[in-house]
Amino acid sequence: MTSFWTETKRTTEECACANPHADALIIQKSIQGIRENEQTLISIITARCYSQRQLIIKEYRKITGKELKDDLKTNITLNFERLVKALITSPATFDAKQLKKAMESYESDKSIMIEILTTRNNKQLKELSEAYFNEYKKNLLDDINSGTTGYFRKALILLTEGKRDESLEVNKNLAKQDAQSLYEAGERKWGTDEEKFIEILCLRSFSQLRLIFEEYKIISHREIEESIKREIAGHLAELLLAIVNCVKNTAGFFAEKLYKALKGTETDKWALDRIIVSRSETDLLDIQTAYKKQYGSSLHSAIQTSQTHVSGHYKTGLMNVIKMSEGR
Repeated sequence: MTSFWTETKRTTEECACANPHADALIIQKSIQGIRENEQTLISIITARCYSQRQLIIKEYRKITGKELKDDLKTNITLNFERLVKALITSPATFDAKQLKKAMESYESDKSIMIEILTTRNNKQLKELSEAYFNEYKKNLLDDINSGTTGYFRKALILLTEGKRDESLEVNKNLAKQDAQSLYEAGERKWGTDEEKFIEILCLRSFSQLRLIFEEYKIISHREIEESIKREIAGHLAELLLAIVNCVKNTAGFFAEKLYKALKGTETDKWALDRIIVSRSETDLLDIQTAYKKQYGSSLHSAIQTSQTHVSGHYKTGLMNVIKMSEGR
């Protein structure tokens, strides 16, 4: 079984006919009002992969002497502007901005921190930390350390350091030992050894964790997530459960988040942007398949029929990014 970080099913494929210089010229004319600017941006930006968008940005800078992201501010609607800026921002910088926003929100949005830090691989976490420093001149670990407390902080720091084993090999004897250690740390003792749960779930490879969870069920007669809910509370429990859910079904984890973002009293557009953009060149096709399996309709249809402020060119842009949806 492959690790979730090595599975890559691109949604935004490279456009073989793309011409960055021509694209930049068209975008310049659209922003100047010569064409319907938002529709033109949709047709170009959502049809290019990230690396091609970066070439367009360079060409736009050569032609105009300006940054494309700056020229977008007064020429397109707010929601669509946010989506386009997300698409032209490097994945690491995009993650850094999302984390910063989460940490600066009222009492900080721990769920966004958990989502990002539990689903990035070691290379992505290193690039994220570098991008965070480049963007804010602050150390990400320092901000996490000052903005969180207790075992939750310990787990976040361990994840951010990017020390998880990423090998695909599994060790059955070690899995049995770790499963027993988790049982001893939780169900079998008075109180809970949170550090043991953090150590194993934050450092073992996903392939190894799958085996550990199987062994844990044999020993405890419970699923690992059931024991976490019984033994651990608060944000630490949320973080550990996120890891378990990703180990078992990463695509399903993100499908659930998208479903909740669309089904709230007001659509969480930040979550839509964050997940659809950040997964668009890795596993968005898998997420779309999981969404349809779990909720009976395609992600494309769910966005198309959304009645809570997902409309216009913003909606079209989102649907273009996910246009490979199965069962559309």
